[in-house]
Amino acid sequence: MATFLYKLGRLAFRRRHFVALLWVALLTLAGVGAASAPAAGSSSFSIPGTEAQKAFDLLEQRFPGASADGATGRLVFKAPEGEKMTDAANKATVAKTVTELGDGSEVVSVTDPYKTNAVSKDGTVAYISVTYDAPSMELKDSTRDALEAAGDQARDSGLTVEVGGDALQAGAEPGAIGEVIGLAIAAVVLVITLGSLVAAGLPLLTAIIGVGIGVSTITALANALDLGDTTSTLALMIGLAVGIDYALFIVSRYRAELAEGRDREEAAGRATGTAGSAVVFAGLTVVIALAGLSVVGVPMLSKMGLAAAGTVVIAVLIALTMIPALLGYAGRKIRPAGEKRKKSAASDKAAEKPNLGTRWASFVIRRPAVVLLLGVVGLGTIALPATSLELGLPDDGSQPTSTTQRRAYDLLSEGFGPGFNGPLMVVGDAKDSADPQAAATEVTDRIKGLDDVVTVTPATFNKAGDTFTITVIPDSKPSSTQTEDLVHAIRDAGADVKAGTDTDVLVTGTTAMNIDFSQKLTDALIPYLALVVGLAFLLLIVVFRSILVPLKAALGFLLSVLAALGAVVAVFQWGWLSGLIGVEETGPIMSMMPIFMVGVVFGLAMDYEVFLVTRMREAYVHGESPSQAVVTGFRHSARVVVAAAVIMMAVFGGFISSSESMIKMIGFGLAIAVFFDAFVVRMAIVPAVLALLGKKAWWLPKWLDRALPNVDVEGEGLAAHDAPKDTDSDEDRELVRV
Repeated sequence: MATFLYKLGRLAFRRRHFVALLWVALLTLAGVGAASAPAAGSSSFSIPGTEAQKAFDLLEQRFPGASADGATGRLVFKAPEGEKMTDAANKATVAKTVTELGDGSEVVSVTDPYKTNAVSKDGTVAYISVTYDAPSMELKDSTRDALEAAGDQARDSGLTVEVGGDALQAGAEPGAIGEVIGLAIAAVVLVITLGSLVAAGLPLLTAIIGVGIGVSTITALANALDLGDTTSTLALMIGLAVGIDYALFIVSRYRAELAEGRDREEAAGRATGTAGSAVVFAGLTVVIALAGLSVVGVPMLSKMGLAAAGTVVIAVLIALTMIPALLGYAGRKIRPAGEKRKKSAASDKAAEKPNLGTRWASFVIRRPAVVLLLGVVGLGTIALPATSLELGLPDDGSQPTSTTQRRAYDLLSEGFGPGFNGPLMVVGDAKDSADPQAAATEVTDRIKGLDDVVTVTPATFNKAGDTFTITVIPDSKPSSTQTEDLVHAIRDAGADVKAGTDTDVLVTGTTAMNIDFSQKLTDALIPYLALVVGLAFLLLIVVFRSILVPLKAALGFLLSVLAALGAVVAVFQWGWLSGLIGVEETGPIMSMMPIFMVGVVFGLAMDYEVFLVTRMREAYVHGESPSQAVVTGFRHSARVVVAAAVIMMAVFGGFISSSESMIKMIGFGLAIAVFFDAFVVRMAIVPAVLALLGKKAWWLPKWLDRALPNVDVEGEGLAAHDAPKDTDSDEDRELVRV
């Protein structure tokens, strides 16, 4: 591996014009494809194998033309103080709005609140429901504009009017300002770490090119592959973070090779052969973790994972080829590591002083048990809130109070009760029943007898008379445990109805779909964790040629992710310090968060493990004692790993400013997870465990050692390629003359 990458790095350095042109051409091609591709349609949300999805599919089949997947909009009216919506003037305003909305080209139906009993008991709140024949993301802009314009005109009469429903839902918008700030922080860290603007610019440039190619490709294929906006956001988030980090490790190793007196082409080759090998295996762990999301069985999550994994692959390829090429262009503008510190005798003495990484590693080795205990207990304490984890999916109730969707949600809760925003749809398949009407009556009566039920509408049959629907309004808000209990209670009652009437009773609707989605993800978490950690464990055995080091890496990751989940629960569910990051509404944690964090954080955690421990392994293989190898690894890698972690935290943290609650939660969760993993697990727990284990850390059964392929991550095979140590190479002299 190291030898191949060494040759690849030297080739890219020499043929830099061709390599640069190739990547620019790919970026241009992807950009043109994205610009010319048809607009992405609806990103279908399906959960195969769940009752809610089965009921939804049955509705599509038995109620054709009902636009079961069509967007819905709601105009919610509230009368001024002292008035009611039943007053003549207010009724006239509502009637005019109903007429205006009915003229829309994509409108299927508009309900009149005075005919459908959509006026609150106290007469102060009423709502119009609008059904469209296209899904939310496929609605024309003119249709959305018409909905908002109708609300604006109604407000002119003095009524409070808010717009809700998914008809106004736009794509997730990351916090643009936060991203810029994150990149600015990354740039500052790169300058401090690499010592020059030119060196710092290379990781930023290559990361932006890689993300540009990845996101543009996703955009170009979005319509054909049914990819949603969140897919691009995830690819952008992960691609930026790993793209900068991978390039940083290679550029940093390049400067270290120059400091040892190698010429620039040789240094580029060796940096690619050694740090590049770590990049390959670190990238593989991230790809395994992201692609492994496919085993969950949720198409949307599978697409997100595969798209982000593709962006990571691009980041790895760019780091291995374009970075050496750009190093060739940079020439002497990138100085050897430590060159500035060696310009005076005083500086020479300072240079001999152990750096911070060396001093920290030496401290940990002297007190490994204390450091290990403090690290484990600290992370365990932070993880405690995760025991109270409640899962759900965000709805309009989690939107900021500044949005009209949130205000519409609150008005409906005020006028009709909190459960009105999360109605349950009960679907009865009476195709095999001798008396469908009697079956519908029995289902209705049973549901009315359950707790937490406010309203049960009469059954509505399809034309064939073999399928009916019943709408149930719970007494509790959609995300509450009481509503979840009600869904299970209806399903239990449906099992009894099935036995007596041969009628299948299914519960669906957005609320039931969210409940089933959360349960499916919870059930898939352990198998997914076993698959991803198992594959990565085998990969790390090959890399480190050890059993205990990969085991320690996996256990450290579990500590990181549990602590990160605990922090997420404390902020987004309990509300601790929520004001600092703009969390206006606390509630259940997004259903995808645990399994998503397991996938992404595991991949990123293994990045730091590979980059840090491979340098220790390299020192140990070259004859150093286990303790000294830990110190050597920290001396060479700690500063760069810390810089990489700060960069990742800055990039992820930039997404906290997003107005989209899901993106905000993901950004915070990943940023805090990187902090825990890099600064507590990898910087403290890892050296403490290795110090306690000593030589046992690198033990591998002889039979397994013979069976495993030798991937040579440490670069032992490069000894045969030693080039003369001459910083004033022909290449350098040519650059000087130019």
